[in-house]
Amino acid sequence: MYIRQLKVEQELPSAASQLALEGQVKLEVEAEARAKAKIMNSPKIPMTKAAAAWSQSSGGPHSKPRVVEAKEGAQLKRPQRMPRDNSNQQVLQQTIQSNLECFLFLQQPEQAEQYLLLCHSSPVKRKVLDVGAYNTVMRIWARKGCLNRIDRLFSMLEPAGLRPNLDSYAVALECMGRNQSPPKAIWRYLQHLNSNGFHVDELFQKCLFEADEKEMVLWAIRTVQPSYQLPPPPSPQICKSSLLQDFYSRETMVSYPKLDFSVKELQECFQQQLEMELKNTITIESVEAAKPLTPQAVKARELLATLRSQWHNAILQALQNSKRSMARPKKLSKYSVLYPYLCLLPDEEYVDIMLQVLNDLSPQGESLAILARELGSKVYDRYIIQRKLRSCQLEKVQEIYEKYIQLLAKDSQPKQYLPREYWEKLVAEAGFGPSLNLKNCSWPCVLLMRLGMHMLELLVKSVKVPRNILNRRLESRPIPVLYHVYSFYSNWQVGLVKPHPIFSQLVANAAETTLTFNSSAMPMLCPPLPWTSPRFGAFVLNDTKLMRFMDETIHHQLLLEQRPLVNLHPVLDALNQLGNCAWKINQPVLDIIISIFNDKGDEKLDIPPPLSEAPKPPTAPGHSSTWSKSLKHELFLCKKKTAEMHSLRMDALYKLSIANYVRDKVFWFPHNMDFRGRTYPCPPYFNHLGNDVTRAILLFAEGRPLGPRGLDWLKIHLINLTGLKKKNALQERLEYANEIMEDILDSADHPLTGRKWWMDTDEPWQTLACCMEIAKASRSPDPAAYISHFPVHQDGSCNGLQHYAALGRDLSGAASVNLVPCGLPQDVYSAVAQQVEEFRKKDAERGLKVAQVLQGFISRKVVKQTVMTVVYGVTRYGGRLQIEKRLKEIEEFPEEYLWEASHYLVKQVFNSIKEMFSATRNIQNWLTESAKLIAQSGRTVEWVTPLGLPIIQPYYRSRSTVLNCGMQRLSVKNSNSSQKPDTVKQKNAFPPNFIHSLDSTHMMLTALHCLRKGLTFVSVHDCYWTHALTVDVMNQVCRQQFVALHSEKILQDLSQFMLEKYCSSSSSSTEPIAHWQKRLMEQLSNVPRTGEFNLKQVMDSTYFFS
Repeated sequence: MYIRQLKVEQELPSAASQLALEGQVKLEVEAEARAKAKIMNSPKIPMTKAAAAWSQSSGGPHSKPRVVEAKEGAQLKRPQRMPRDNSNQQVLQQTIQSNLECFLFLQQPEQAEQYLLLCHSSPVKRKVLDVGAYNTVMRIWARKGCLNRIDRLFSMLEPAGLRPNLDSYAVALECMGRNQSPPKAIWRYLQHLNSNGFHVDELFQKCLFEADEKEMVLWAIRTVQPSYQLPPPPSPQICKSSLLQDFYSRETMVSYPKLDFSVKELQECFQQQLEMELKNTITIESVEAAKPLTPQAVKARELLATLRSQWHNAILQALQNSKRSMARPKKLSKYSVLYPYLCLLPDEEYVDIMLQVLNDLSPQGESLAILARELGSKVYDRYIIQRKLRSCQLEKVQEIYEKYIQLLAKDSQPKQYLPREYWEKLVAEAGFGPSLNLKNCSWPCVLLMRLGMHMLELLVKSVKVPRNILNRRLESRPIPVLYHVYSFYSNWQVGLVKPHPIFSQLVANAAETTLTFNSSAMPMLCPPLPWTSPRFGAFVLNDTKLMRFMDETIHHQLLLEQRPLVNLHPVLDALNQLGNCAWKINQPVLDIIISIFNDKGDEKLDIPPPLSEAPKPPTAPGHSSTWSKSLKHELFLCKKKTAEMHSLRMDALYKLSIANYVRDKVFWFPHNMDFRGRTYPCPPYFNHLGNDVTRAILLFAEGRPLGPRGLDWLKIHLINLTGLKKKNALQERLEYANEIMEDILDSADHPLTGRKWWMDTDEPWQTLACCMEIAKASRSPDPAAYISHFPVHQDGSCNGLQHYAALGRDLSGAASVNLVPCGLPQDVYSAVAQQVEEFRKKDAERGLKVAQVLQGFISRKVVKQTVMTVVYGVTRYGGRLQIEKRLKEIEEFPEEYLWEASHYLVKQVFNSIKEMFSATRNIQNWLTESAKLIAQSGRTVEWVTPLGLPIIQPYYRSRSTVLNCGMQRLSVKNSNSSQKPDTVKQKNAFPPNFIHSLDSTHMMLTALHCLRKGLTFVSVHDCYWTHALTVDVMNQVCRQQFVALHSEKILQDLSQFMLEKYCSSSSSSTEPIAHWQKRLMEQLSNVPRTGEFNLKQVMDSTYFFS
């Protein structure tokens, strides 16, 4: 197996290293010193030495920063002072650790120790130095077998107020194993380990190892204890959740379902996936490749190829010059601190990353901050992959995966294990080799930004194009391809990097037919690695977090890691179940979509037209200062429309091109989740959460016969997709489908030339795909035996309100959202519209003008979005905007009454819901008030879902920090867990987030129990998909799990958890306890009363999910 070896510059020039070390410490100390000083009230904030770089809020490298750029002299909101708080200390600690890990990766022990000693000698640094920093330096010496240096570092721990931990002893023993130390030295360390309260077995149970470290530690121990045996792996723990007792019971365990692949085929799939990830990026043919090639395009492509070769050399030269200048020991440069980070990868890789960003840049340009973050993150991602290769983790993953596929392959023995359980079993059996989790090594946000800004500056300065390349009459001087401009967003001036129109024109003329993506943006070509912990799962090499983070908060990851792993098993198993669903492409539908896409698109069918169809801007005479206000506005609207069209077109191009690339393959979507537990596919562009177009081209790779009711379910699903018979019974929808069979078959046979019935539906492309499936099934000799790969959906009926109605046992609310059996589906949106109309009539009779104007305009469509989002915390302000948008779509509605009418209607919608869902409003108010009191006490709102997933709301007061980068200042908004919670967001977001956590719990329970019944199951939040054959079984499971979930004491358990967390004496606050704790205790203890609704009725409700 070929594994690319990293060629790194093994030795930094010593002077450069010394400068970088001093630079790091000097900048870090300055940052702390500045924390004491008040930042001057001036647009030109003196931050020359990159001061705040090393003491700002940080986070996982994949989180998106909320960044605003500020030009010198622009109107700047004054950054707040930086008090010496946990936030700064946390980032300082993270920065020190990142720098030390850099030296570890580059195998530079002298520089690492020098840096550690510099930090040790600084009073500010010493406060944040933890034992992990010393361990990292010791690890570098251990690899060299230098025990005397490790002894010295060990002796420094106690004076620094630190105690060695298990990792410290593991490193020392590894070193002694490596240099085959005498038994006396080994005994000394083992006795020290015991006297500190540790047991030698814990080294192998709790420490993470890379490469051969574990073997070296064992060798050292066996030198003095020859008969020592590794501790046996712990026996697997079984989840005790009352909701999953049957699921995890060994008595009811069934064999894991097999894929239609042999062991050999799955091994080949794994190799293909691995090759793609090792290359970091993949270049695929665009679906526009089918267009004929013009002579102009050929010439433009040749020109671009020549230019790119020149740019590659220019960027490489600029990077090497920049590194050389950092290496000269003259004076402290603000970028010398980046020097080690520019040595982690071969120079060529940095150049590739910069060229990829240049190629992906849209003609409208991109925010400087976003580009900087993207460049920094790409370097980090590649660095993590190289660490995995260096630690020999990949070989171990390969070895285990080859055995793991025995669980999935059709030609292997059936096994009664879940994917996670089987993987853990194989890891335990493997015994030796590296751990599959890397030691924590995330870089602070500010470091990513600085590194990205430096790379962006190199790119902007070095990439040039001859001015006369498209017009030979002009002079031939070189001009920059990228330029730096400013644009206003509210009060902020935001820096953009834009390509020169010459470059944009050249790219447009070339009409290139390839697209390059990161390998993590593609569907997987083999079954994903099962999630076994918060740090391991999904892709083979690409770093993936179990939980997506907002901004820079790392609190979620800490919370997940502190939780006993057995409590996370249900969530991990549900994610594995969703990720193990194999997919394939619906080729006939894809081909029709591509033909329309390449023929000017069709906005009605949601296929974006090309930019050639964009509105042409009016001709603007003279200088811009002479233009009229209306002309400027028209030009602005044209520009905005063009930018929107470009964005939509590129999005569609990416999705269709990826689909076309995997058209003959079987593929998988690994899943992770957001902080509420809602699940999402990891590949961002093309997945089943996409729009109508994307969903229409996806099929299950596994086929199942339709069975006796499958064809009926396909027909009902078709009518559901059209949106034509929402208020009719299922039987009536089926009869309607049979009545219009001619239209269905005509759509399937002549989609673009026939009657085109499918085009006038809510979801036209899924409708067409379903027509084709029905045509094939109904024409087969035996429809019941027809093998169908088609996903059939069952959708929750206003699912948020369903959870509220069940929580409150709200009888009238339950009936409105189909929790109660009924012959016809109840439509909550129509019911609210009806109630609002009653209010309107009364007000119109009383002579209220706006109520009279609204006569005939109140419909289901006008109120639907607001009713749907009330449950998710929409405010009256947001609701008014939603209703105004709907009223604008009605041509006959008088424009002058838009504001007044939307203001009136939102009030009436809220009143109607209050009247119809009284228990719902009580619960919502209780959740809101509880969150408000918790946030006011200075705490964030936390809870645990019924499946054991810990949740924390990541809303904190943000603080701006100015980074003084070369091109411009960046004002980075930080909001992390060491800052005070944002009371308003904590309060308003708690009810919707709590309900989202319940709907994700219901989905996961359904997924796990469907697995036990042998179903294929995936979901788009509250829309569940399975084969036509198994819809009835899925419906039964879905109802059983909803009843089981809401039979738990959800609100009482929440109250109990919060009372213990926020009101017990251990979690005391600086404020007088009596005041806020008493109020909070009263609030949390006063759980809303429930109504008379009998939950078991859900079992017989046809339209609960339909």
